[in-house]
Amino acid sequence: MITDLHATLHKNFGFREFRPQQEEIIKRILSGKDTVVLMPTGGGKSLCYQLPALVFEGLCIVISPLIALMKDQVENLRSNGIQAAYLNSSLRQDEEKEIRQLLMQKSIKLLYLAPEKIFSPGFLQFLHALDVKLFAVDEAHCISNWGHQFRPEYSQLDILKTEFPETPIVALTATADNAVRSDISDKLNLTNPRTFISSFDRPNLSLSVLPGIKKWEQLVTILERNKLQAGIIYCISRKSTEQLSEKLKKRGFRAEAYHAGLPAEKRHKIQMGFQNDRVQIICATIAFGMGIDKPNIRFVVHYNMPANLESFYQEMGRAGRDGLPAETILFYSYRDVQVQMKFIEDIENRSYKKIRIEKLKRIKEYADAQVCRRKILLSYFNEYLSADCGNCDVCENPPTYLDGSKLAQVALSAIHRVKENATLTVLIDIVRGTRSRDVVQNNFHQIKTFGAGSQISVFAWQLYIQQFIQQGYIAVDYKDHSRLKLTPLSKKVLFEGETVRVVNFDTIKERQEKMRKKPVNVQSFNGDVDEELFDRLKTLRNKIASELGKPAFFVFSNAALKDMSMRKPTNKNSFLEVNGVGEFKAEKFGERFIKLVSDYMNSSNKSEVDLFS
Repeated sequence: MITDLHATLHKNFGFREFRPQQEEIIKRILSGKDTVVLMPTGGGKSLCYQLPALVFEGLCIVISPLIALMKDQVENLRSNGIQAAYLNSSLRQDEEKEIRQLLMQKSIKLLYLAPEKIFSPGFLQFLHALDVKLFAVDEAHCISNWGHQFRPEYSQLDILKTEFPETPIVALTATADNAVRSDISDKLNLTNPRTFISSFDRPNLSLSVLPGIKKWEQLVTILERNKLQAGIIYCISRKSTEQLSEKLKKRGFRAEAYHAGLPAEKRHKIQMGFQNDRVQIICATIAFGMGIDKPNIRFVVHYNMPANLESFYQEMGRAGRDGLPAETILFYSYRDVQVQMKFIEDIENRSYKKIRIEKLKRIKEYADAQVCRRKILLSYFNEYLSADCGNCDVCENPPTYLDGSKLAQVALSAIHRVKENATLTVLIDIVRGTRSRDVVQNNFHQIKTFGAGSQISVFAWQLYIQQFIQQGYIAVDYKDHSRLKLTPLSKKVLFEGETVRVVNFDTIKERQEKMRKKPVNVQSFNGDVDEELFDRLKTLRNKIASELGKPAFFVFSNAALKDMSMRKPTNKNSFLEVNGVGEFKAEKFGERFIKLVSDYMNSSNKSEVDLFS
């Protein structure tokens, strides 16, 4: 099979060069060998099977669990003139019948399926009647019991190798630890697979963790900094997505809740609104995979801590897929850990429970970190940075320390005097001298240390006690209603005078002020980009998308428009040089964009700078 892969890449996708590892992966797939691909969100996983599908004579079947993502990817392929379709529960019977007819006529190159479709009556028999040349299993981590998004229907996909032993399989995921990687190969019964692992580093994403106290005030500051920018806020429940989106609307933000409990029609409407920038902010459930392919998301906020680093990495990875700066923010509190531990306590399988606890510990390490967060995050995926990243909150504002020994003695003494019968909230009431109901009912207001830390704010005590827990001076008994207990290290502070260092922290007001002064994540232009032309190109792109009733990326991505504003193409040949412009799009949209550029150049009386000769 002799094919000029670079020519195919440019003709169909408009790119002149492959991203790292893509070409090697594609060549292996084209040689008919099973392959596992671990590549971060925005790293170009989809191209690894989409391009082989165009080279193969027959059909490529893509297994995907996300209906929204299926639709986006099919739209994207069709926008490049590639014959693609999907079959899932969102289609009417007559629509499915039409697609089946096109498949029998060999008029489709890529078919996206929900995994359960494979096992519907008679469907395997139907697949045997087609010329299937490749199976691509997307979101392959769903096959593992130990994965963060296990789906039972994925565990039955070993039938693909049984029914089609000669057809190569490529399994793709954006996040998987070693155990999950092994599961992917084993459960799909892959034959001598080779695993390709790309760097998980996304240097354009800034990483920050904020205290989960007065979250609303901090969130508003973040959003006001990112006015008119697109973003996602992840919440822990459907109800909280709806409550938060309503609060945001009242504050003047174009926000919508998005979760699995909404009718399909409403989800689709919200999704299209987000794609076309009519909706600015999506409030989504942590567990619900949105699958929205929107390159210009400038911020992702986790309003609640996820259960593990895999989920966190995958969700934060939806920011900045266009390669431009974006920020990721995690709100973190002791309460989040309590909630996650409550979920874990309900798990009956002891092995699974142990793994969940270990995964929770790792995301706690990330949230608690006083060293480069990117180092901690990447080390989880067995990737190690030799230097600090310079683009996380710890690197930008290295911690300073103070002697917290007296504070620790007050807290530990109070725990001892109430016979280890206080939660974090009650302990803070005791040391601050607050006569809350729990304090009075248990006579805690009569102990010697009642009010001994009254000059310290609730916010400060929460952060200090959290640090005492991190350092092992206090333990949390999650089985005993999260009451605080003393540890062997507690005695060293209480009776041996051990020094306790704690991180000095900014107050909420100080944090908000720093957040306001932080540079806004807007389009990052270099000196060669004509910002005025870029804005005009974007307006035209959005107008065409609206005329077609399609998302904006269906026409051109922001990255393509950025390159267009640099190159200033005034004829078809120079238009085809734009990164992201293939032959199909040049034929379909070229005339209007070339005219706009030409008119702009003439009206501005500007001569084109020949940067690319």
